[in-house]
Amino acid sequence: MLDATVAPLVQVRDLKMHFPIHSGVLRRQTGAVKAVDGISFDIRAGETLGLVGESGCGKSTVGRALIRLYEPTAGSVTIAGDEITTMPPEALRKKRPQMQMVFQDPQASLNPRMTLAQIIGEPLVEHTTLSPDRRLERIYELMDQVGLNRRFANRYPHEFSGGQRQRIGIARALALNPKFIVCDEPIAALDVSIQAQVVNLLEDLQDRLGLTYLFISHDLSMVRHIADRVAVMYLGRIVELSPRDDLYARPLHPYAEALLSAVPEADPEQKGQRIILKGDVPSPANPPKGCAFCTRCPKVFDRCRSDRPALVEVAPGRQVACHLFQPQTVPNTSNGPGETRLQQQGV
Repeated sequence: MLDATVAPLVQVRDLKMHFPIHSGVLRRQTGAVKAVDGISFDIRAGETLGLVGESGCGKSTVGRALIRLYEPTAGSVTIAGDEITTMPPEALRKKRPQMQMVFQDPQASLNPRMTLAQIIGEPLVEHTTLSPDRRLERIYELMDQVGLNRRFANRYPHEFSGGQRQRIGIARALALNPKFIVCDEPIAALDVSIQAQVVNLLEDLQDRLGLTYLFISHDLSMVRHIADRVAVMYLGRIVELSPRDDLYARPLHPYAEALLSAVPEADPEQKGQRIILKGDVPSPANPPKGCAFCTRCPKVFDRCRSDRPALVEVAPGRQVACHLFQPQTVPNTSNGPGETRLQQQGV
């Protein structure tokens, strides 16, 4: 059980990642794609935070912005006490060993002209002064940790299966003993039979090495297996952030409810009614004025179309951005000011 009193390893505040849109002969900026539009969350040391949502909601952009593979438009990211977004290049380079990433496509993220030993050893060459013999010894240690045979050290990526290539990517991420790893859909490109092996490997490494994960995925069943808490994203914003068991037992936000209704259940009698969302996802270049989900929400009302709901705590450890749970000022019968109440339907 994680200690809630421990200071978070990762702190994100109002993170934004907007990509400019240029048009016309002079290529002037005429707008921006708001891929990530002001999100905040914490990840405690040793914890796995699952980040879920449909394709295009900004999940991968969040992961890349956290470790500054993208330059954030605004906001603050603190990892192990260091502010990442304003860190100068040389300081950021020294910080890199503490934060690593496992990419979605193991084939595209590995250099086809480098051997396995060269791929895993590249971070050691860049960030350490190990001798060639000690470096090779460390490469073998990493191969053992992720379940790769040492005889494969001189093979090239095309000679491995998808699961083996993902293990190479994990070994490369572990080379510098990081504290925090962003796992960007690490099982999406793998066969179902291999997915469980990779997730079990990540869990074993976390237990042995004390790693902290941001686990990005659209596979809700797998997130339920590995995550301690889950953040649900929609159109660049977090709409719900809850402990895993609470979220899967009773989602609060209408979008989280619809998303989880699509998860297959082994026992059909335990399966609730499927919620079918109507309409298309709005463009992140022109999001709705109020709640991002108001154009498709089955519980929408007038306030949703005008006011953007804040992500507020409505139960211990549970945060939701929905006007069904927002504080409201309501009139009373006395001459005094209206009283404030919190709508918590079923919380």
